[in-house]
Parts: sequence; structure tokens; C-alpha cells
Amino acid sequence: MDAIAIGFWGAFFGSAALMLAGALAAFARSLRRVALTAALASLVSALFVVAYLGWLPISDPAAEARLLAHVAVFAAVMLGLMLLAMLGLLRRRTVLGSARVAMIAAAAAVLGAGWLLDAAGALALGSLMAITVAAVMLVICIGRARQGDRLAWVAVSGVSFLLIAVGGLSWIALHRAQVSWQVHVASAIAAIAYLASMAAALWTRYSYLIELREAVAHGPSYDPVTRMRSHAETGQMVGLAFFGHREDESLPIGVIVVSIGNLYTLENLHGRSALNHALFVCAARLRNCVPGNVEMGRLAEDGFLLLVRGSSPERMVELGRLLARRLSRPVVLSTNPGDIEERQAPWIAQVGVGLLATTGQVRPSAAVSMARAMSRTAWSYPSRVAWHDQVSGKIAELPATDAA
Repeated sequence: MDAIAIGFWGAFFGSAALMLAGALAAFARSLRRVALTAALASLVSALFVVAYLGWLPISDPAAEARLLAHVAVFAAVMLGLMLLAMLGLLRRRTVLGSARVAMIAAAAAVLGAGWLLDAAGALALGSLMAITVAAVMLVICIGRARQGDRLAWVAVSGVSFLLIAVGGLSWIALHRAQVSWQVHVASAIAAIAYLASMAAALWTRYSYLIELREAVAHGPSYDPVTRMRSHAETGQMVGLAFFGHREDESLPIGVIVVSIGNLYTLENLHGRSALNHALFVCAARLRNCVPGNVEMGRLAEDGFLLLVRGSSPERMVELGRLLARRLSRPVVLSTNPGDIEERQAPWIAQVGVGLLATTGQVRPSAAVSMARAMSRTAWSYPSRVAWHDQVSGKIAELPATDAA
């Protein structure tokens, strides 16, 4: 095989490994169905490519061709069922049973017919089944996409690339010695594009399940704009955090309040849609930059509350500066709820961050009120961060000179 072809196939296996790693991460978040689908998609695709490239340790060409026929049928059945499941077509048990019976019957018929042919004929028949299943899946995806399923459009592109990859690999397996490196490159690129499309579709499903789980967990207290705890639920979060430290009241509790000073002006200038977009962006930036041990929730209409248990003052200072930097980045907001991609309102959040290191001995409401007051005071500071100076007992600006 040409060195260029080996490089492109190496890129494919790297993509499959990344997809498998993402599946393991999803499994760690208890999203087992999504993780199983992603893991099987990457593993079955990699197995198909390894077999069809002739990298299996089999010296007998006839035995290898027979095995490839079985691999092709297995991959066609697995990928077909996974794609139908991803599109939500197998939710009813009757449909699921019918699909399984149809796939198993087709696989048994092809394998049985293959044993009546020579090894090359069996390989060609198995490859034909894989191409046929991919073509049928493409028709189904197009039908779902025309019905308004956005996920199906991603699947259409993925299955289209799958057809190219399977066709190229079938040609490689049937005419291994006469295949040029261009066929290898085209097949590898199509296989990578298929995995990327599957990963995008599964990420859409994964993010939906994450949001759904949060909504189910918090119920009416879940805020759909910021995808965080609502103000009422935040109060319960504060109570649990402080009362949980009553056994050891000396343990530090970090209270961080982030207040946005120009949300009211933004709503007056550009409407409620721009305000919701701004809150959505600010909440997303918060989630992306805070550590996993930080609890978050909304605070009133213009703020967010973060609780850090057992953190050192140095870590809180570092986190406060990071929040001020990240949330102050400019963004262009949408003013039209019907077309969120049309963005016409440049905006920079007027951020104020208040840092308070306290203990369980302090009343929770007093700690939150003080941190919120500090965050509003920080609007007038160049660093946008205020903290409680325990030496002087006053609210002071946190210098930004050594901010990373």
C-alpha cells in the first residue's frame, strides 16, 4: 500500500479512536444508550476497514474472502439498526422486532447464498448487501429529513459518505493488487466524513439528553434560558451547602456572585429576544470555565451564584478573574426570535464579580447578599472583581495586574 494511503487510513483510525473516547466519556455521564451507539459505530467501522484492507492475519485468500463476506453482513446489520435507532424509528417494540427480524432474515439469506458461490462471489454478495442496506438507509433518512427532522439531514450526509466508503473498500477487497492510491484516499476521506457526521448526530442527541436530564431533575425550578437552577432552586442549593457544613463549621465556603449590569438597557434597546440570547451566552460561558466541583444557579434577573466548597482563597481569586475575563468578551446577539442566526446587536456584558470566603457559621442569606453587593460595586472597578478584605474589613477591588 502506498505511504499516502497508509497516512489517510491512519487518520481514519485516529478519528475512530476519538469517537470511542467520546463514547466512554458519555458512558461516564450515565448516558449509556448514546455511548453504546457511538462505541459500536466506531468499532464496527474500524473492524470493517481492517478486514477489507486485508490486515487480518489470514494467509489463505479464499478463507479471507469468506470471512470478509461475514464481516460485511454483520457490519450492514449493525450499522443499519443503529442508524434507525438514532432516528428514533425503533422506539416502538413492534417496529423494533420487525426491523430485527427483517435484518436477520436478509443476513441469513445472503450468507446462505454466499456458501453456494465461490469465495470471491460470496465476498461480492456480502459487499452488495452492505451497499444495499446503506442505500435503503439513505432513502429513509431523506424521507425523515423532508418531514422536518433536522437530525436526519446530518444522517443523510453521513450515509452518503458511507456509500462511497463501502463502495471503495469493496473495490479494494475485490481487486486488491490493482487498486491505485487515489481509491484508498477517497475511501478513507469518505470514512472519516461518515464518522464525523455520526459524531455530530450523536452529539445533538447527547446534548438533548443532558438538557432533558437537568429539566427532569429540577422540574419547574429549571430555567430553560440559562439551563441552570432557577432563583428559587438556588436558594435551596445555598441552604444545603451551608447547613451541610454545620458538622464542621470551620470549613471554608466560597460565595461568588456574578452580576450583569446592562441587561435592562439591552432589553430596552433590542427586545426580550436579545436579553434571552445574552443570558444564554453568559450561562454557557460560566459552565465552560468553572471547575466541576462548583455549584451554580441563577440569582434574581441579572446575576448568577456560584458556591465553592473547601476552596482556598487563591483558587477563588483565580476563578473570579477568569469569570470577569470570559464573560466580558464581546458577542453579537440575535434580535429576531424567528431567525436566531441573524445577529445584529453587538454587546459586551458589564460584568461585576463579588468574592466572599466564609464559613458555615454565617447566615446563608447574609453571605449571598454581601457577595451580591460586592458584585454590583465591582461594576465601577477596572478589574470588575471585588472581594472582602479581611484585614481592613472592607470591600476592595481585586487588582488585575497579575491576571493571567
